[in-house]
Amino acid sequence: MTDFSVDPWDPGYAAALAVEALAELGATSAELVLDIEAGPMEWGPVRPRGEAPKSLLVADGVRRIDARVWVRSDDDPMPVPGIAASYAAGMVRCGPGGADLAAVEIGRTLISASPYTPEVKTPHATYAPRQAAGPSMEELSLALQRQVTQLEVDVAVRYRADSDDLLLVDGPLRGRSHLPATVGYIKTHHTAYLPAPQAAVVSELAPGERTPVFLMGTSWRRHAWYVRLPVRSATPWAGVARCEASAELAAEDVVRLADEVTLALLPLAGVDYKDPRAPQNLVPIGGLEKLLRHHLGDARLLYRALRTAAQG
Repeated sequence: MTDFSVDPWDPGYAAALAVEALAELGATSAELVLDIEAGPMEWGPVRPRGEAPKSLLVADGVRRIDARVWVRSDDDPMPVPGIAASYAAGMVRCGPGGADLAAVEIGRTLISASPYTPEVKTPHATYAPRQAAGPSMEELSLALQRQVTQLEVDVAVRYRADSDDLLLVDGPLRGRSHLPATVGYIKTHHTAYLPAPQAAVVSELAPGERTPVFLMGTSWRRHAWYVRLPVRSATPWAGVARCEASAELAAEDVVRLADEVTLALLPLAGVDYKDPRAPQNLVPIGGLEKLLRHHLGDARLLYRALRTAAQG
């Protein structure tokens, strides 16, 4: 008998579980310590204990390329490709009364591999110069992402100066693992990290359950666990997100954190009739992304302003 199921995400987006990740289950090169919370052969779905935190901060960042550019200099007549980009970071506080915007900050940048990358001023925005490691689009994009991540860190540090609230950041924790009580939240799975017996536990999770905590290392080390959000689909890993926490946390502290985060995530799960990436795209993340993109300004207006500045 052959059957099939339909991935709950809108087909305009990549699947929540990448095909290459599904094909590589059981074949990971990551460093793994599986016995943080349970022995490797004792793994099974975990129903979180305790209570959800009274307040949860959710941080996210967005980016947009406003124009592709070429940088020229009298000292180096060979033109160098670059990008003019806008980016923003913000934070939402989620509590019993709903979600409130806590902070928003905007940045503009002109990135190229040229050491002569200029500052560009227009009537609507100023683009600060930054140098990328190389001229490829991948290297330009990486340089931009570093600025987005740094702005997210800056917002978190400034806003949490008088707060010990749990912070959830959209995306891997890399570059932010030094922040206290902070968890990275990954919606899409491009790599399968767990061996087959433990990966099977992920498929067995019921909504509201998580895997045991484990430690993994690739180019950097962190604690991690998988959690399944409320979802109606029966597709592989439907509604599954991965969470990451600092590798410096003691076992009992990261287990407690995993329980708190799992309980906090359940009421924030996206719903499919509102969000094409539900349930992993949490309601406050979707709302914050929309707000941040609005704060980036009119892309057409900024593009025209950049063209005028280039001609002047």
